[in-house]
Amino acid sequence: MTQQHLHLSPDNIYPFDARGIAKRFRHAAIFGALDALKPGETMRFCNDHDPLPLLAQLQTRYLDRVSIQYQRRDPGEIIIDFNVVK
Repeated sequence: MTQQHLHLSPDNIYPFDARGIAKRFRHAAIFGALDALKPGETMRFCNDHDPLPLLAQLQTRYLDRVSIQYQRRDPGEIIIDFNVVK
């Protein structure tokens, strides 16, 4: 019997805190998390710095399939919603 992964967030927003992930694995983990999302779902990304190189990579990799919206841009706390476009 196979188990199906259910997306259970009622608001379709899934938190992703990059601060606890080793730097060498961080981008791969972020890409994996985004690849797991379905259209209409959002990854709420938290980091301690503005990830400008990552944002450039996301735009190249996903083109217009992922939108980027800052929720908070304070020193030491950056929160960005990555929305998977329908």
